[in-house]
Amino acid sequence: MNIWKRVGIVAVCIAVIVGAVWLCFGDKISLIYTSLNSFKDENLAHTFQHTPEIQPTVKIGRSETPFQFLKEDNAALAEGFQFAGEFYPTEPFMKDTKTSAMLVVKDDVIRYENYFFGGDETTVFSSNSMGKSFVSALMGIAVSEGAIDSVDDPLGKYIPEFVGTELENIPIRACLQMASGIDFDEDTDMSGFSLRTLMGMPAMKVIAKYGVQEAPYTYRRYLSINTEILGQVIKNATGQGLGAYMEEKLWKRIGSEHDAYWTLSNGTELANGGLSISLRDYARFARLYLNEGSYDGQQILPREWVRDSLDVSADYSKPGANNDGYNAIGYGYQWWVPEGEQGEFMAIGVYGQFIYVNPTSRVIIVKVNADPNFMSENYELKHVAFFRTIAEGLG
Repeated sequence: MNIWKRVGIVAVCIAVIVGAVWLCFGDKISLIYTSLNSFKDENLAHTFQHTPEIQPTVKIGRSETPFQFLKEDNAALAEGFQFAGEFYPTEPFMKDTKTSAMLVVKDDVIRYENYFFGGDETTVFSSNSMGKSFVSALMGIAVSEGAIDSVDDPLGKYIPEFVGTELENIPIRACLQMASGIDFDEDTDMSGFSLRTLMGMPAMKVIAKYGVQEAPYTYRRYLSINTEILGQVIKNATGQGLGAYMEEKLWKRIGSEHDAYWTLSNGTELANGGLSISLRDYARFARLYLNEGSYDGQQILPREWVRDSLDVSADYSKPGANNDGYNAIGYGYQWWVPEGEQGEFMAIGVYGQFIYVNPTSRVIIVKVNADPNFMSENYELKHVAFFRTIAEGLG
């Protein structure tokens, strides 16, 4: 057989293999390519405003009777803020952090609202990990309604894939507090986990293969798979997808103005951060917690759940736990709690998404960024200082 015939046969074999792979995984490979392209630095702002057009999603229907904030002309924001002995002017700070939009609400009145990069009040912005706080709310509802008996229940009670593994007896509460002890590294393992699930392997089967590196409640380690686990517990306990459950139990009940969207991975909701929501609707969700779980005379979330969600009294939950830079801010049930006396709490997403709530001043701030430099030193703490200065300046 001459060399060219051999080359021809090899080429045909490669073509057959590639064709077979494409038939089996073509859509997934195409989605991976689209996702990678979407997260290039220059595409972030567009991606975070158009995720439902880029990724598969499920729609979460809005309320039939939206709650309307009052609206005033934009207040003048503070000229800047102090952090670590340095002054940061407001306008350059917002520009440098690639702010896509910012909303400031005080006492149910919009005092400042501005959009950049083409967005407006109808635009839905990607939550990234701010979505974890929504999963926490759904967990609170599921517990209050008896679908889940207790957050002290072991994971194996609700997730069959964990039975017989080291993860079986980890309490749900440990996942809520990012203190599960699962042997997983957010920086090095997350991309591999995401790829395997996107290619079709069920998330719980992937997670079941990880071991445990310490007992629950020993350390706080921020692991997005903890929230994936919480999402699966809710799904298995309620018999509903997260999108449908959120629509029925939360979204239609808190006066949401716009439909929300939940990104799907391998056909199921991405619990660790897949929501797309308008800026004002993020504020409506924050308002529910500001009012201790009550909306329009109805207790959507138990007051005790809201208070427990913001409790950072355990050593591993406190600001600065483990002397770890990831833990500079305290952490409750999927909510960040800064050090201070005003009862503040936050939802935070990768690339710089923030919901900031200050119960003392009755201020809610939503700021969404598309910032490739979100991992820079003290990025989140600078935002805390910025938000505090804005809240103080509103009187």
